[in-house]
Amino acid sequence: MEWSERIGSRIRLRDLHILLAVVQCKSMAKAAKHLAISKPVVSKVIADLEHVLGVRLLERDRHGAEPTIYGAALLKRGATVFHELRESVRDIQFLADPTAGEVRIGSNPSLATSLVAAVVDRLSQRHPRMTFQLMAAEREVVLGKLSEGNVDFLIEREFDPASDERLAFEFLFEDRYVVVASAKSPWARRRKIELAELVKESWVLPPPTSVIGSVTMDACRAKRLDYPRTIVITVPPEVRMTLVATGRFLTIFAASALRFPSRRPGVKILPVELPMARRQVGIVTLRNRTLSPVAQLFIEHARELAKPLVKGNR
Repeated sequence: MEWSERIGSRIRLRDLHILLAVVQCKSMAKAAKHLAISKPVVSKVIADLEHVLGVRLLERDRHGAEPTIYGAALLKRGATVFHELRESVRDIQFLADPTAGEVRIGSNPSLATSLVAAVVDRLSQRHPRMTFQLMAAEREVVLGKLSEGNVDFLIEREFDPASDERLAFEFLFEDRYVVVASAKSPWARRRKIELAELVKESWVLPPPTSVIGSVTMDACRAKRLDYPRTIVITVPPEVRMTLVATGRFLTIFAASALRFPSRRPGVKILPVELPMARRQVGIVTLRNRTLSPVAQLFIEHARELAKPLVKGNR
C-alpha cells in the first residue's frame, strides 16, 4: 500500500474519530446519535476505511460492533494521534499566552544564580502559571542545548556572534569583576587598596582556566604581580561565598552576582582596581528560531532588570 496515494490522502482524523465512537458505543446507530450525524454517514465512513486499508475493521452481530484485530491496531495508533493532537493544541494555547507556559533558559552558574534567578523570581510572582526550566552549565554545554532546541535562549557573558553565523547576541550590560571580603574583615574598613597588598592573603578562587581565573590572571599581569595565594580552588559560587563569610578569605565575583536576586549584606566589595576586569553580558538566540511569547516576556524582564547595571557602568 502506497501511503501517499492510497492512505495518506484518504484517511482523515474525522474518519478515525467516527471509528473510535462506533467501538466505544458498540453500535453505529448509537455512535451516529452521539456524534449528531446520520447512521448512513457512519456506515459509509467505515466502509471507505475498510476499502482503503483492504481489511475488515469491525465485526457486526446482534450484540453490536467490535473491532477486529485490524481495527484494534488502527485504533491503538489512532488514540496516540488524538492524544498528541490534544497536547499540540494545549501547547499552542500556552505558547499564545505570554502569562503561561514554559520558558527554557541556558546560562553559566554565576548568571543563573544572579540575574536569571532574579527574573524567575519576579515572573513567578506576577505570572504564577508560568514554569521555568533552567540549565546552569558551562558555555559549550548550553550552546549545544540551544542548537539542539532543548533551550529557548541563553544568557551568557562575552559572546562573539561572528563565531557562529546561526547565532545572534543582544547586549544587556557590562559586568565588572570585583574583589570581595567579609563585612567583618579588616580590609572592609579601608577606603583604598592596591591589588599588590592582597596577593599574599588567603584566597578562594575558581581554577585559573575559568573566566574568573583568567580575569584574575589578566589583572595581576597588568600590575606585574604574581597570581594570588589561593588556599581553596573551587567553582561553585555558594562555596566561595561561605568561605568569604568566615572573614579569612578573599575572592573575586562578578558585580551582578552580588546584586541579584538581592544584595548580600554580609560581604563587601573592596576598593581595588582590577584592570581588564569587565565582560559583556547578553542574550544568545538562534537567528532562524521564533521565540514563544513567554520566552519573549522573560527577555523583556531581563532587559528591565539589567538597566540599572548599564547606568551604573557609565
